[in-house]
Amino acid sequence: MCAAGAAGGGRTAARRLGRAGETAGGSQPGSIPRRSRRRRSVTIAYECGAEQGMSEPQRPRWEPKDWRQQLEHIREMRKNRDAPVDAMGVQKCYDSNAPPQVMRYQVLLSLMLSSQTKDQVTWAAMLRLRQRGLTVDSVLQMDDATLGQIIYPVGFWRNKVKYIKQTTAILKQKYGGDIPRTVEELVQLPGVGPKMAYLAMNIAWDSVSGIAVDTHVHRITNRLKWVKKETKYPEETRVALEEWLPRDLWREINWLLVGFGQQTCLPVNPRCRECLNQDICPAAKR
Repeated sequence: MCAAGAAGGGRTAARRLGRAGETAGGSQPGSIPRRSRRRRSVTIAYECGAEQGMSEPQRPRWEPKDWRQQLEHIREMRKNRDAPVDAMGVQKCYDSNAPPQVMRYQVLLSLMLSSQTKDQVTWAAMLRLRQRGLTVDSVLQMDDATLGQIIYPVGFWRNKVKYIKQTTAILKQKYGGDIPRTVEELVQLPGVGPKMAYLAMNIAWDSVSGIAVDTHVHRITNRLKWVKKETKYPEETRVALEEWLPRDLWREINWLLVGFGQQTCLPVNPRCRECLNQDICPAAKR
């Protein structure tokens, strides 16, 4: 019936072809060949089906082998929440009783301090800062030497003094003392990288806009072959993971893998014999 209606050349049939062509990814009606009646009938019948909700079969989305089982094993190994990140990670460094704007600033500051620094060292530095009243104004009033003494021995503390003062001044001038609420704006701040920006969005703004990939997540996902091909940099890993990992796991994956990397899947001499994934991990040392 659809083919007959289209063969009649009516205005309604032409509209149907236009819609069906867009839906099925085909060409416009004017480009359909008319040499063969059979060919025209087959094409029109297909397009009418598309109009009724049918579509071409899509290729299955790529996903790593055994990833769901590997994830469940990691959850099991992390169930005690006893890794350094659980007790002294960035989500534990800010004053939860502070006004929201101050809390968000403290989250960002702790992320800036955490780069190339163990959680224990970051947590201690943040505690010393908070004891002096950690706000945008208090940091701006602090001289560089004092700030350096307080945050030492975090990694690259001299550079971080400079970045903290520059970023804090921008927050005061441009954002009224608050922090930006987009990744694009956050990464424009001195000393703030993509991983920090995604974690800041998650912790400070309760918004999951991407996967936060640090050295642990980068290392472990490459070992598990959770990327189609090996990646060299954390940002490459983030893009590769976001192509297939279900979005409802994006918030959880950083916390899970960071603690797993601190306790079991170590950078050097990973504890494969203690890992529940030893039989299904491509990189396991059996």
